[in-house]
Amino acid sequence: MIEHSHLRIIQALHTNGTLTEAANTLCLSQPALSHQISYLEKKLGVALWQKEGRNLRLTQAGMLLLNVANQVLPVLSQAEQTLKAYSEGRCGILRIGVECYPCFEWLNAVIGQFMQQMPDIDIDIVHKFQFSGLEGLLNHHIDLLITPDLIRKEKIHYEILAEYQLMLLVSSDHPFAADRPLTPKDLSSETLITFPVSIERLDILTRFLAPAHHAPAHIKHIESLEIMLQMTALNRGVCVLPEWLADLKMNHLKLKKIPIGRKGLAQRLYLAMRERDRSIPYIRKFMEVGQKAASKTLRE
Repeated sequence: MIEHSHLRIIQALHTNGTLTEAANTLCLSQPALSHQISYLEKKLGVALWQKEGRNLRLTQAGMLLLNVANQVLPVLSQAEQTLKAYSEGRCGILRIGVECYPCFEWLNAVIGQFMQQMPDIDIDIVHKFQFSGLEGLLNHHIDLLITPDLIRKEKIHYEILAEYQLMLLVSSDHPFAADRPLTPKDLSSETLITFPVSIERLDILTRFLAPAHHAPAHIKHIESLEIMLQMTALNRGVCVLPEWLADLKMNHLKLKKIPIGRKGLAQRLYLAMRERDRSIPYIRKFMEVGQKAASKTLRE
């Protein structure tokens, strides 16, 4: 039988690359770790790793076990944390997945309000997934998912957190800063600066440029919002942000926001959860606090 410790060993071997470093990570001696690996290989009847100089390389069987570890260990960890919370008299742990880079500004305020109202609930934020955020929700790696994408799935319920307009941000002396409607062709010679998300999740591409058979000259991925705005202000490209976030940030830089197209580009932000979890009090409270905070942000 494959045990929890075996999965941790495979992860440690893959992450650290050498037997010595893996043993240190697991707080084991090197001989003890070698013995456990040999025992597991004998038990399974297949080699799990090969030595290449000082480094280790997982075999095909080892990679299969690593994939299992990456799926199973987060679920076990979540269960352990929740059980620990129960044993300490706390209600539970709320793990929130975020698939919306601009949302962190808004999320900080929501978490503060939520923790004040629900002091017995711990919160964990996940924004980098082994798989997609929706799979993380279905596989119980997270309990809530904040996402701009509505993907219908059985046993998943969505609530609208906010509705807003996406705006193009340019430097104040950019030619687009003149008062005229933005067209898809306008962006065909521009560098589009975006957060590192897949192309199919960029509304400016899928809903504005692609239908008109246009594309930006270049796409540049930047994780930092502040660097993205600085580059835009220095005419190194243009970027797209929710209007509420643009209003919050552009006063500190020489930027101008431009409506996207004649009708604008509307977006929604959703809170996704497992259908059976809708009635959990602290999930309902987070939804209530989140919707109020979003409404207040948009009004301001």
